[in-house]
Amino acid sequence: MTKEERIEASETRIFKAVFPNTTNHYDTLFGGTAMQLMDEVAFITATRFCRKRVVTVSSDKIDFNHPIPAGTIIELIGKVSHVGNTSMKVNVEIYTEQMYSYERQRAIVGDFTFVAIDEFKKPVQIL
Repeated sequence: MTKEERIEASETRIFKAVFPNTTNHYDTLFGGTAMQLMDEVAFITATRFCRKRVVTVSSDKIDFNHPIPAGTIIELIGKVSHVGNTSMKVNVEIYTEQMYSYERQRAIVGDFTFVAIDEFKKPVQIL
């Protein structure tokens, strides 16, 4: 399988409902909760791409463009955007959907960097 085919095959999509127990006093999704969900999707994406142990080493510029209110459905989409020797970057977007309409909007976007490691926690080549 080529690198491009692996990138395409590793794209990860997860849907969640935003319930009140995950929201702040403004009735919108906690930023930390959004980042946790994004890191999880990025981890799954990175693992599906290289099929090795991976660890998060950084998160870059996460843009919170629109609040995510309770009572909406969110879709998280993870895509590998860059591959190095031992590291890769995964872009994650969160889209909101209203439960009772077809309105959809990109709310948050960010990048996460992962390093592939061996059983001794030393970096290993991805490809």
